[in-house]
Amino acid sequence: MKVLLINGSPHRDGNTSRALREVAASLEKEGIETVEEWIGTQAVQGCIGCYKCVELGRCVFHDELYERLLGILPEIDGLAIGSPTYYAGPNGSLCALLDRLFYSAGKYLKYKPGASVAVARRGGASTTFDRLNKYFTILSMPVVSSQYWNMAYGRTPGEVAEDGEGMQTMRTLGTNMAWLLRKIHASEPLHPEGETPVRTNFIR
Repeated sequence: MKVLLINGSPHRDGNTSRALREVAASLEKEGIETVEEWIGTQAVQGCIGCYKCVELGRCVFHDELYERLLGILPEIDGLAIGSPTYYAGPNGSLCALLDRLFYSAGKYLKYKPGASVAVARRGGASTTFDRLNKYFTILSMPVVSSQYWNMAYGRTPGEVAEDGEGMQTMRTLGTNMAWLLRKIHASEPLHPEGETPVRTNFIR
């Protein structure tokens, strides 16, 4: 089994990556393979609502970051997304990417466990955590919990490792995800049969 960890920070080896590596260490201890992908520092194309993905089965834009992640999604069994907190929310570039991935490639994510990790200097982590979890709940993805909300605190690179409770929360998160993955893969069927979606517009 394999879990993809998306580092949604422009700082490749900053506190978000450090928190995700703590999650990864617990997963690997439980025999789960992990791969971390970094969002980078380049501008990220956002969704323009063209709905071409419905026709094409993928986003109409072919930027390298999207292509790389699209190629990985069919191979994974779980997903963990980490982000720093900017103005009480996730990194905007990360959300631009996730909007496109979840809308155009949701078939590769449906029913797979998802976990979010929020990193902050001081405040706003709760809303970052909440926003990221909403990506999972729109695709019937089981949301993996820990012993506390999945948050860790630090400002300068590596400082998050000094947050003892935060690091323990990350380790527990990895252990819980491994446990859930084993339970899912031991069951038959792997996921329930969903109903055909019903779309109700508020204005007709």
